[in-house]
Amino acid sequence: MTIILALVVVLLLSLAAVALIIRKKQMHLWLPHYLQRKFSPRAKHQGPTHILFCFVDHYEPQWGKNISLEQERARVDRWFNDYPQVAGKHQDADGCFPKHSFFYPEEEYRYEHLAKIADLCARGFGEIEVHLHHEDDTSDNLRKTLEGFTELLHEKHGAFVRDEQSGKLQYAFIHGNWTLDNSHPEGKLCGVNDELIVLKETGCFVDYTFPSAPSITQPATVNSIYYAKDDPDAPKSHNRGQMVKVGGQAWGDLMLINGPLDLNWKVRKKGIFPQIENADVRSSMPPSESRIDLWVKANIHVQGRPEWRFIKVHTHGTQEADMPTLLGQPFEQMCDYLESKYNDGENYVLHYVSAREMYNIAKAAEAGESGNPNQYRDYIVGSPRYKRYEPNE
Repeated sequence: MTIILALVVVLLLSLAAVALIIRKKQMHLWLPHYLQRKFSPRAKHQGPTHILFCFVDHYEPQWGKNISLEQERARVDRWFNDYPQVAGKHQDADGCFPKHSFFYPEEEYRYEHLAKIADLCARGFGEIEVHLHHEDDTSDNLRKTLEGFTELLHEKHGAFVRDEQSGKLQYAFIHGNWTLDNSHPEGKLCGVNDELIVLKETGCFVDYTFPSAPSITQPATVNSIYYAKDDPDAPKSHNRGQMVKVGGQAWGDLMLINGPLDLNWKVRKKGIFPQIENADVRSSMPPSESRIDLWVKANIHVQGRPEWRFIKVHTHGTQEADMPTLLGQPFEQMCDYLESKYNDGENYVLHYVSAREMYNIAKAAEAGESGNPNQYRDYIVGSPRYKRYEPNE
C-alpha cells in the first residue's frame, strides 16, 4: 500500500511538472490542434512528394542598439557578396537557386540597402516582401504606411506587381514581434484590431508570421494553410480559420501559411522535455538533418493535395552571430541534404520557392491544379522585375 501511494504521488508530481512546463512555454495555446493533426490519418497519394522549400527572413539591418550606418552596410554587403557564392552552388529539380525572401522593415528603409537586395533578387536569389514593427498604431496610419512603402519599393527597386483589377501592389507580409492583428494580450507592439482587413485592402495576399512559439502570440492553428476572417473589434482574429482545400475558394480576409511547429524528442532539455521545433534557423539552432526531417514530417499542405508539401523556415539574417550559419557551411549542408534525400525524383522532388511562389502554388492547389507545382510559380501573382544595382547612383 505504501509503494502504491508513493507511485501515485510521483505520478501526480510528474503531471504537475508537465502542466507547469506546458503553461510556461505557452504550449496550451497550440497543443490541442497540434495533437489533432499529429494523430489524424494521413492522406495517401501516388507518385512523388513535391517539397516546396521557402526561407523567409525578418531582414533587419538596424537590429540592435546604437547601430552605425557602417555596421548596417557591412551586414547588407555580406549578404550581397556571400549569398550568391553559397546559394549559387545549389539548384532544385527546376534549376532554381535557393530563394531567400527578404521581408524588409518599413521603418528601416535605406535606398542603398534595398538596391543591393533587389540586385540579388534580379539574379534569381530571392524576392523582397514587407516587414513592419509598429506600436499604438491606427488603421488609417497603417494603411498609409503600407501603401507608401510598397509604392516606394516598387518605384525605386522594382518590387511587387499590381493587381489588374484593384491597381494595388501585391505583397506578402510578416509582422514584427509576432503581434499580427494586435495579438499580444497586453496590446503591445501593434494596436490595430482590424489589421487583417487593412492588409487585404492594401494588397497583401498572404501572411508568413507564424509559428511564433513559445511566444504568447502563437495562434491555436498550427502546421496549416488557412484563411482568417477579421473581427475588427477584437484582436488575434487569425487564431482559427478555414483550411485552404482543393475545390475551395478564398474566404475571410487573409491566407496564412504556417511554418512547421513540432516537438523535437531528439533534443531534450534536462534529458526529459522535448525542445520546441519552430523552424527558426540560427547558429544556436542550425538546420540539422533531424530538424529537416521534422519539417518534412509536419506535413503542411493544402487539404486534398498531400503530394505538395510546404516547408517555410525563418531567420533574422542580419545578426552577426548567425551569418556563419546562414551564409556558410551549415546552410550548404542543409541544401546538400535537401537535394540528396528530398530530390531523388522517385520519392521526392525538391522546389526552392519564394514566399510569393509558395502562395501561388497554394492557390493552384486550391483551384484543383495537379502535377508538377513548378508550373504554378506565377499562378496568381506575377514575378516582379527587380532593378539591378548601380554603384554610382
